[in-house]
Amino acid sequence: MDDGKPTGPKATWWSRPAPGRVPEQEPHGHPRPLPEPQEHARPSPEPQQHAQPLHEPDAYSTPPYGGPGPWAPAPPVQVPTPAHGVFLPPADRPRADQADQASPAGPGGPGLPGGPQWGPYDPWGVPGQQPFTDQGTPPRPRRRVGIVGALLFALLTGVVGGAVGANVERNNGFGSVELPQAGPDLGDRAPDSVAGIAASALPSVVTLHVSGADEQGTGTGFVLDRQGHILTNNHVVQPAGASGEISVTFSGGETARAKIVGKDSGYDLAVVKVSGVSGLKPLPLGNSDNVRVGDPVVAIGAPFDLSNTVTSGIISARERPITAGGESGDGSDVSYVDALQTDAPINPGNSGGPLVDSKARVIGINSAIRAADTGGGAEGGQAGSIGLGFAIPINQGKRVAEELINTGKAAHPVIGVSLDMEYTGDGARVGKEAADGSPSVVPGGGAAKAGIRSGDVITEVDGQRVHSGQELIVKIRAHRPGDRLALTVVRGGRERTVNLTLGSANGT
Repeated sequence: MDDGKPTGPKATWWSRPAPGRVPEQEPHGHPRPLPEPQEHARPSPEPQQHAQPLHEPDAYSTPPYGGPGPWAPAPPVQVPTPAHGVFLPPADRPRADQADQASPAGPGGPGLPGGPQWGPYDPWGVPGQQPFTDQGTPPRPRRRVGIVGALLFALLTGVVGGAVGANVERNNGFGSVELPQAGPDLGDRAPDSVAGIAASALPSVVTLHVSGADEQGTGTGFVLDRQGHILTNNHVVQPAGASGEISVTFSGGETARAKIVGKDSGYDLAVVKVSGVSGLKPLPLGNSDNVRVGDPVVAIGAPFDLSNTVTSGIISARERPITAGGESGDGSDVSYVDALQTDAPINPGNSGGPLVDSKARVIGINSAIRAADTGGGAEGGQAGSIGLGFAIPINQGKRVAEELINTGKAAHPVIGVSLDMEYTGDGARVGKEAADGSPSVVPGGGAAKAGIRSGDVITEVDGQRVHSGQELIVKIRAHRPGDRLALTVVRGGRERTVNLTLGSANGT
């Protein structure tokens, strides 16, 4: 019967309904066939023979026999939440295996061109979403994920590197550190070098610790002979008095008791002796008359009780008249020295130590320094060296030491006059009378025999200018009793030269 509708084959029972369309139901749940859209009507083809299924048709079209029935789709199923990191493809992306499939139906419906493409049934799938088993091309990784990964890698690398570096620093690297170093040598030094001089002289230098009833002090000395005689300064042993103790420490650390053999305040020299000590090494004596300004020298001592201290310098001047001491007030402890001046650093504690030449021979006994704060004085003060040190010439020290060892006293050369120490003019003036009221010119003395009178001014000794009474005493003390001297004398404005022989007086 032709009712004006296009004719065509009816949908078979395994056909799927178009999305969004629900087929009308026949009584007893049988689906009613859907009519074909008119706009897609086609001429009726010849009936075709279809293969018979291998089982009896299921009136309810229940899976898995055949495709799903034409009933309404089941309600959405709650999809399990995928594990962290599992990629879910976009819901609107078509499956790769469906992209090129041809639809047996026309547009607008199932199996039609332009209609939805059906894949295998997935009961857990969400409508319109690609299943997890999609084998299509994976999406391109996002750039942000790559940047975050790079930052995390850099952070991790920095943390690990810092930890490794800190561990290496705490443990001195991956292994023990060995720095390059010169190998040992034989210790030989040139004999005239400071090191060579020190090596030769140090075994003969000692440190003295002196203690008395009221005071104590530290100084230096050096060995004179194998009998144990040691030369030092008088002001070093002065604190011992008559009943004090003197301890001598050698360069190797050995100690011994010492006693005073003799001392002289006018020369500021003293000799002590140790007993029961063997292996003593005397320090050779030089000749101070051979010293020239600019000669290298080495000073050895115990400045501020720092034993075995070595300093070096040169001879800055010769025959420098100095006086030291005078603390007693009566002038009995004043020393007069025609000294060697040196810039080798000398400090408190160096007193009595040797000043040696380039051949490690003694040319002087370190005795005094000129301090910037006091302007002069003995080394007993605590002012440091300013490069002005003074040493007693060894020629004078040798003579005095011999006298002290042999007699216990030292003889002082004299000319037989009393000087006016308050005279401010140039030269040394003979006083009117002595301190005790006796004549200023000693009768029968050397000056009296040479014709010197009270009021005469002595300006030169053996051609060397003198500017004060102290300088005249220094020049006289530089000689021995019995030596002949030429003095230049001014009287009444007239100058003349006289010769005399030095007398002798016992020192204190």
